[in-house]
Amino acid sequence: MSERNLILAILELDSEPDRLVKRAAWIAKAFEFDIHLVLFDPENSLMSKVFSISSEVDSLRREVRSAQEKIVEEYADTIRASGIVVETSVLQLRPLDDHILEIADELKPRMIVKATRYHSFAERSILVDTDWQLMRTCSYPLWFVKADEMPVNPVIIAAVDPGHSHDKPAALDKEIVGSASAVAAATGGEVHLAHTYEVMAELGAAVTWALRAEKISVDEIETRMKNEHREALEKLATENHIAVKNAHLLPGRAHEVLPAFTREKSAGVFVMGALSRWGIKKMVIGNTAERIINHLPCDTLIVRLGEYQLGE
Repeated sequence: MSERNLILAILELDSEPDRLVKRAAWIAKAFEFDIHLVLFDPENSLMSKVFSISSEVDSLRREVRSAQEKIVEEYADTIRASGIVVETSVLQLRPLDDHILEIADELKPRMIVKATRYHSFAERSILVDTDWQLMRTCSYPLWFVKADEMPVNPVIIAAVDPGHSHDKPAALDKEIVGSASAVAAATGGEVHLAHTYEVMAELGAAVTWALRAEKISVDEIETRMKNEHREALEKLATENHIAVKNAHLLPGRAHEVLPAFTREKSAGVFVMGALSRWGIKKMVIGNTAERIINHLPCDTLIVRLGEYQLGE
C-alpha cells in the first residue's frame, strides 16, 4: 500500500465497532484510500505475562488470538465488498495510544480513524484514556467517529482563530481550513468557518491598551473588538476561497458555543487544530479542545502543524 493513501482504522470491540467500520469505509471511498484495520484487544496479553504457562492456558491464548483474527477479517470483508483494499492486524499490547502511534509511524497513514464517546471528567483527569492521549500526542490527522450517520453533502465546520489568540499560529488556521476543504471536496460537502470570541475576557486588556484621558464606553469597545474579529475572519475566508456568508462570528465561550453551532448546522464533521504541548502544559486537564470534542454531536477531525497533513 502507498504511504500516501492509507487510513489506519482502530477497531475496538467495546467502542462502537460497527460505526467505526462504516465510517472508515465511507472515508476511504470518498478519498480513494486503502485501509489498514487493526483490532486492539489487549485482554489476551494478560495470559502471556504469566511466568509459567500451562499447555491449557497456552492453548486458550491461541484460541483467543484465532478468534480475534477471525473477527477483524469479518469486519474487513464487509468493507472489501465495496471494492476497498483492506489489510488487517491484531494488537494485544497496552497502553493502546503508544502502540497506535508505533503502528502509525510504521505505516505513515494519511489519517487515523477511531470511534469515540462521551468521557467523564474522571476519565480525563487521570490521563489514562486513549482518546485524550492521542489528541495530545498524535502527529497524524485524527478522525474521531461519533455520529451514527454522515449527512449527504455534509457541512464541514472549520474552527479557526484568525486573531491568533491562545498562541495559535496563523499557519495552523491554514491547515485547518485546508483539511476542511479537502474533506468537502471529497464528499461534496460545504465548508463553514466558525470563530468564537469572548468580549468580556478581552475587555480588561482592551481598556488598558486604550487608556487615556477621555472615557470609552463599554459598547464602543465591544463594537471595536467585534469589528476586528469580523475583519480577520472574512480575510481568512477570502484568502481560502470560502464565501463570506459561510464565515460565522460567534460571541461566547468556545466549548459552549461551538457544539451548539454544529447542531444548528447539522454538521457532519468538525475540524479543529491542536498544538503540541510540552512539560506542564501537556498535563493540563479540561482545556477548551477537550471540552469541545466531548460535547460535539458530530465527527471530529483534529489536525496539527507538521509533516503529516491532509489538506495538501
